[in-house]
Parts: sequence; C-alpha cells; structure tokens
Amino acid sequence: MRGWCARWSGSGRARLRWLAALVCWGALAALALPRLQPAPPRAHPAPPARLLLQSEQAAVSTPAPSTPPPARLATDTRVLSEDELRADAERRLPSLPLAYWHRHRNDKNKFYKKKDCAPFPSIYDLEFHNTYWQTLRVKTDVFHLYGAYMDARNTSRIGPAVRVLAVHDRIKPNLTTHCQLWFEEREAPVVVRNLEYKYVWNSKWGNYRDGVLQPYLLACVLPADVRHLVPASVSIVVDPCDRATNNLRVHNDRPQPPAKQKEFAVCVKGLDFLHEDLSVRLVEWIELIRLMGADKIFFYELQVHPNITKVLNYYNELGVTEVTPITLPGGQPNLPGLQHMYLKKKTTHKRQMELIPYNDCLYRHMYQYRWLALLDIDEVIVPLEDGDWSSLMKRVLPLAAPAPGKPPRSSYHASNLYFLDSLRHEHGWEEGVPRYLHMLQHVYRTRNFTKPGQYVKAFHETERVLALHNHFPLACLGGACSSYALETRHARLQHYRADCVTALSKSCAELRAQPVRDTALWRWRGALVAAADAALAALGFLPPHR
Repeated sequence: MRGWCARWSGSGRARLRWLAALVCWGALAALALPRLQPAPPRAHPAPPARLLLQSEQAAVSTPAPSTPPPARLATDTRVLSEDELRADAERRLPSLPLAYWHRHRNDKNKFYKKKDCAPFPSIYDLEFHNTYWQTLRVKTDVFHLYGAYMDARNTSRIGPAVRVLAVHDRIKPNLTTHCQLWFEEREAPVVVRNLEYKYVWNSKWGNYRDGVLQPYLLACVLPADVRHLVPASVSIVVDPCDRATNNLRVHNDRPQPPAKQKEFAVCVKGLDFLHEDLSVRLVEWIELIRLMGADKIFFYELQVHPNITKVLNYYNELGVTEVTPITLPGGQPNLPGLQHMYLKKKTTHKRQMELIPYNDCLYRHMYQYRWLALLDIDEVIVPLEDGDWSSLMKRVLPLAAPAPGKPPRSSYHASNLYFLDSLRHEHGWEEGVPRYLHMLQHVYRTRNFTKPGQYVKAFHETERVLALHNHFPLACLGGACSSYALETRHARLQHYRADCVTALSKSCAELRAQPVRDTALWRWRGALVAAADAALAALGFLPPHR
C-alpha cells in the first residue's frame, strides 16, 4: 500500500497526484488507528444490587483526570457473609441455637425412632413471638418460652436438668408436656417428660387468676445415660413425636479453666426510661457499683432515652456492663410510650414480668459469680464499716452461720432507708460536691428504716437459689430458703427516690419527719467524683475544661 501511494504521488498529473495521495494516506491512518488506542479496562464484578443505587449517587459525574475525585458518601457499604449474619443473629437473640442448627441442618438421621417422629426443627419453622420469645400452642393453651439453661448445681436434688423459663396464662397448668433434648454427640433427641411447672410468683401478691400471663420454670431432667453431656438445645412439645415449633439454645456459661468463679454481679430489670434522660445519674450509679466491688452489671432494656443508650454503649465497650433487649410477651404492648403507660398502670403485671429478666440473669450467670444482687439504678447496698462488698461479706459470713441442722443461707439482705428528693430540696446544695451527682448531693434521709423485710435488697447465693423475686428468693435448692438480715451497723440499702413508694403513702409523712443528715456515702466521694467526671468527659457530657 505504501509503495503504491508513493508511485501515484510522483505522477505528472498534479491534480490526480494530489487526490491519490490524500486517499492513500487516509487509508493508512484508518488501518493504524485501532492499534494506537489503549486496551479497554478490565471488567470488575458487579456490586450487590442493593448497593447499586448509592454507588450511582456517589459517582454522579465522571470528572476529567486532572480534577480531584468526588467526595464519597459516608454510608456503610459492607456486605456481611453468611457466617457473620448468623453470629449477629445469635448475639441479638441469645436463646436461638442458630450455630447448632446450621451445623446439623442437613443431617438425615436427626429424629426420634422414625423420620416423622420428633424431627429436628428448622429455624425457619419456629414460631417467634415479640422478637425474643418462642411459642408452644396446644388448643386453648399457649406457652411463651424465653430461655433454657443447664442446671448441674450440686445442691439440686433432681440432678442435672434443663430449666426453661416461660409464661403461661393458667395458674395451675395441667397440660402434660415433653422435652426434646438435642445434643452435639447424638443424632436422635432424648425425649423426657417435663417434671414440673414451678410457679415463680406468690398467689397473695395479686393477679392469681387464669387469663393473666404467669411466670414458670419447667424442668427437663437428664436421663442417666446422658447426664455427663450438655444439651445444645431443647424443644417443648406435648407428645414425644410432635414436630416442634420452638427450639431454645441451652445456656451453660461455665468459666473455662483456669478462670474461677468471681464474687459479685448486679442484675437490673428492664429499663423503662424512654423520655427521661437519666444518663448522668446512671454514670454515677455505675461508677459507685464498681467501687463497691461488682465485677459486672447486667442490664435488661425495654425502652430508653438515646443518652442512656450512649452511656450503656460506653460501658459495654469497657466490659463493665452487658445489655440484653427484652419485650413483654403475649398481648401486652411493646410500642414505645404506650408500653411505659401500660407498666405504670398495670403494676402487678409489671412485677410479674420483672421476674423473667431477674431469673434469666440468675441462670445465665450462676456459674460465673458467687453472689448476685438485684438492684435498681436508684439504690445501692452500702457497707458502713468496710470499703467494699467483698470485705463486708468476709465480716458477715461468720456471723450468719446457720444453727446446726438448719439449711445454709440462701441470701443476705440489707434493710431499706430512704434518701428522698424532697428532703434535699429543703436544705439546698452541698458544697464541695458537683451538683450533677445526685447521690452525693442527697445527704438527708428518713430517720427510720422501713419495716423489717420491707423493700429490702440482697446478695443471693447462686449455688442455692432456684427462683428469684425482686427482694427475696422464691424457692431454693438443698432445703428451705434462709435469708440473713445484715445488721444495720454493718450495711444498709440506700434508696434514692423522689418520694416513698405508693404502698407507703400513709406512713410516708411519719418517715419523712425529722430527717437526718447522713454523709456515709462520702467515704467514696473522691474516687466517685473522679471516676464519674472521667466517664462524663469521655461521653461528651462535661465541658472539656473540667
């Protein structure tokens, strides 16, 4: 082609020579141009469909190479793997045996005796209720199941058993139920009859009637041939061969050697402070509980203010607290705001439902801690002659030894003393104490304690208690419950309230008469102010110059 073009360009005919040259060199350029163009970019895998829209938004225009790249949207573009999704679901719903189910979902022999008898239930066939509950329905009977726990304590007379925490709308359940126990080590389930419905309430406290959800503990006793094993999950059914609509992970949170059992943990019932910003008071309380010697605080949460969430997240990251969301079972409302109004009006229902988180806290942590205290965030057991709870119990245990032939102590309770808001308002602010630290500012109390046994709080022996109430054990292992009253010279419950509880409205005026100035808590003032201020500064609640 190039030679041909050269010959034509040398021709004598000027006009034809010019035209031929133009055509020849144009053809050469057309042939060479594709070789000079860069190779097309390598194709990348397409992003997930749900990320396409925000990717398009992040790159609205394609700028020239000389201009800086556009700012990227501050959105979360992570895509969780299946393993990460399962781990996240188990964290959000601790009663769900998701990892166990995933390992065995394709096993062909996970049934009892024959394929259509007690088949291993799929996670997707379970009946969930109000997020954190699972359900057993039998005609007119409905059980809402919350948690299952391995109880292998030496004090239990029935031997190793799986306890199941549930609510049922009958005061005397007569329905025969069975437990399908699933193990890692066995393909077929072990099926046993539920031993009992342990009533976790007292008929004298109200709501003792059918139609109201009542708290119960079920007991699935392990047969001799599997007593050395721990079930991975349990299903509650009526007939042994039933296809279960529930499957609860069995908690067995034992310290692994060389870890040992710790001394104190605190359990806090479902927090219900949607529109009350108690964040600063909560910081002061948590830091005081830490100074008293609690290793960890376990909170249950209904609805809380965003600043309270911020505080709890801060302490969760430090390993000081652990928060478990919870809902009300049955037809009780869980809508924010409406739930608060319901619990304020239906106080007996509220008290009954509080027993679910209290006993869940007991059974999930009974192997990790020797003593559990059930406290609200406006009260604390204060030692008067010791620096912390551990020193207090070293002093008390020899004094509390039971008489020969009597059962060992199940708890040690402190008498209740009110530090009321109205008493502080009559006496102004305390100098030398930050005004935002509520308990340190409130140094006026009622002259007298409430009556013996009223509104007490206790340290509960986890080896002994079977079922817990707000103030005392409801049932114990190894004999009758036996609670020791801490002498008021050794310790007391300091309760910081706006006013007396409603049940004491008639005697409250007498309690409030002749208030007493009491600075017992100031023994920890320096350490408490420093710890609270450090936390409040880290949370951004204090100006940086403090």
